[in-house]
Amino acid sequence: MKKKIAAVLLSAMLISGLCMGCGQVKERVNEAGESVITVWSPSDEPAIEQWWEEKIAEFNEAHKGSIHLQREAIVRADSYAYEDKVNAAITSNDLPDILFVDGPNVSVYAANEITLPLDDFFTQEDWDDFLDSSKNQNTYDGKIYAVGATESSVALYYNRDMIEEAGIRIPETKEEAWTWTEFYDAAAKLTKDGVVGTNIIMDKGEGLPYVLEQFWISNGTDFVSEDGSRADGYINSKEGVEAAEFLNRFIQDGYANIDPIQKEFHNERAATMLGGSWEVATLENDYPDLNWGVTYFPVADDGGIPTSPTGDWVASVTKNVQDMDAVKEVMNFLFSKENVTTYAKAISKPPTRISSYDVLTEYNEYPRSIFKEQLMETGHPRPRTPSYSVLSAGFSEAMLNIFTGVDAQTALNEAAAATDKDYNKYYSGE
Repeated sequence: MKKKIAAVLLSAMLISGLCMGCGQVKERVNEAGESVITVWSPSDEPAIEQWWEEKIAEFNEAHKGSIHLQREAIVRADSYAYEDKVNAAITSNDLPDILFVDGPNVSVYAANEITLPLDDFFTQEDWDDFLDSSKNQNTYDGKIYAVGATESSVALYYNRDMIEEAGIRIPETKEEAWTWTEFYDAAAKLTKDGVVGTNIIMDKGEGLPYVLEQFWISNGTDFVSEDGSRADGYINSKEGVEAAEFLNRFIQDGYANIDPIQKEFHNERAATMLGGSWEVATLENDYPDLNWGVTYFPVADDGGIPTSPTGDWVASVTKNVQDMDAVKEVMNFLFSKENVTTYAKAISKPPTRISSYDVLTEYNEYPRSIFKEQLMETGHPRPRTPSYSVLSAGFSEAMLNIFTGVDAQTALNEAAAATDKDYNKYYSGE
């Protein structure tokens, strides 16, 4: 069995507790007397790697003689290579100054005092310019521990030709979003001739909680309590079980595949898809002949809560920082209005800065306007709990078990118990 991220981050927590002060942080000044600030982030597509090269050169030219910025791009071909490297750095007390982390893990690093609060890094005017969805994701225990340049969202893509042939209504406003029943009925009608009605599985790892949590929220519950301390009674509540059983109907009735082929929607083997905001660029660039559209995330029947996923990788400042003033200078540079805008443009994701939308006007036009609207009005980050890694792995396992015949209540009870056991052991303070 593959090592789960739960084990990786638990290791980080234990090592952090044991190694506080167990070695000296290496001096970070180069031969030119410049304060060296190091960033770790996952390697990315060529356009982003070029962005980093240009921005680092720009920063270093402007700060010659005082600050030298450098970045280590870490390949994530191995699912946990990045986290393993972070753990090793915790052990050796050699974390970088700035560490990029996946959004839902902000709470894990913050709770274990691996990263520091950033509330005073930016002016109030700057903070007001960041989307609430992003600030909410990056907040733990009332303080902001990370900042990002881009956001994400998920909406319902559809094959326009198939939808029109079936005579199915397409919602044009979020108030008209499909209810769960309408979503299911559409999938049933669209499943034929080797085409399934929908694709609801982004991947069998983090994609499951990222997308599917919204069914819990829309049905009036969530995975955990608001303070992140309890999963029992939430993920496995009556409303949670209803959400899981609803999703399972698509799999059991043959309207969605538990093992979808690659690019199932793109290759016209699924009539609809719960897909990320990044798919717009993929479809426009790589599938020019596909007649597609996108509409709002479905809501629960009988007045369900409109909601949609959010979250992306973000930058945090670690406990090993030596030159705080230099780090603040770097963070203000990287996440300035201009650089957030250019980064978002390069990676084809929605920016976190509200002012960036004045420049990236494509988000004011369909189809990208759907994602902008969801981010600003219905966006909801993944649970902010230091036990998120256990929760995420437990939920993914539970849903895959449910899809293969395990009772929903039983599977979700196990996920809740594992999450609460982790929280109570390491974070309850009892």
